[in-house]
Amino acid sequence: MPRGCDTPSYARRVDLALTPAQADTLAMLRGDGPRPSFDPALRRELRECLEDGIGDLAVLLERPLWAGKTPLGRVFACEAHEVAEQQEPFDWSLPNARGAVAHRAIELSVHLPAAAPPLHLVDTAITRMADDPDSGIGGFLAGLEEADVAELRSDVNNLVSDFLDQWPPLKTSWRPTTEARLKAELCKGKVVVSGKVDLALGAPAGTEAGRVFVELKSGAARAQHLDDLRLYALLETLRIGVPPRRLAVHSLDTGSLVVVDVDLDVLQAAVRRTIAGVRKLAELHLGLRAPQVTANPACRWCSARAGCAGAVRWAEGDPSADAV
Repeated sequence: MPRGCDTPSYARRVDLALTPAQADTLAMLRGDGPRPSFDPALRRELRECLEDGIGDLAVLLERPLWAGKTPLGRVFACEAHEVAEQQEPFDWSLPNARGAVAHRAIELSVHLPAAAPPLHLVDTAITRMADDPDSGIGGFLAGLEEADVAELRSDVNNLVSDFLDQWPPLKTSWRPTTEARLKAELCKGKVVVSGKVDLALGAPAGTEAGRVFVELKSGAARAQHLDDLRLYALLETLRIGVPPRRLAVHSLDTGSLVVVDVDLDVLQAAVRRTIAGVRKLAELHLGLRAPQVTANPACRWCSARAGCAGAVRWAEGDPSADAV
């Protein structure tokens, strides 16, 4: 035990109602120092910058171009992969159902009035999702064999248990919201940029930032997850004029929590990435150029990997030349 950890002063610094992991999570989310304030004109300036950066392509679009976190992430990784995925219908599988069910179970844990065991939350989530006729995953869950359901329950139960072990109980005064959708219509609706925040806590006060956005991941945190959160911060600023105060990526598997404070540099980075990504998507959508092929880990599950030179190079362990 570290020196001094058994002293009364140490005990006073820890909320006795929380485990050390929960207390650490709460401290990282709260942060130190004063909360930043932002110029009321920021909202308008960011919109103008975005529209100036994509306007020349937006006028060529005959129907709205949707640019969410998934196509933006794919088009930066490999343009050919993005084009291929747009042409293929989405198929549910146990790995991607695992994340969807875990998010729904965690959502229930946040909003149910009384604490419930993790497995009860998981079963409730699976039942409600399978019975929802408007849910894309409903038919997949309803058609699973008994052994597959048991495997899914076990995997999701582990994730939900990890969340409840590592997060403090979320008080209603923190205004927790889950699966909150954000959307910005740019260039008179020709381009729609959207996202969905896994968990949001807090609220702004006037021009003072006070909200925290959290991305919950069943695997390890990756750089793209922070890119996604920066996009959400930008969309939030366009929506209400005040960005969130902090962004956090929480890995349920490892318990790691990566936290970034939001400032003008973060928002400007999000603007630059959004402009670059929307331009790529628009150029490909309009057929102004052929998609570039970039060898990357997604080659392993890309629908166009058969016969793709990039997938061959990645499989051979030689992704050194990005452009193929």
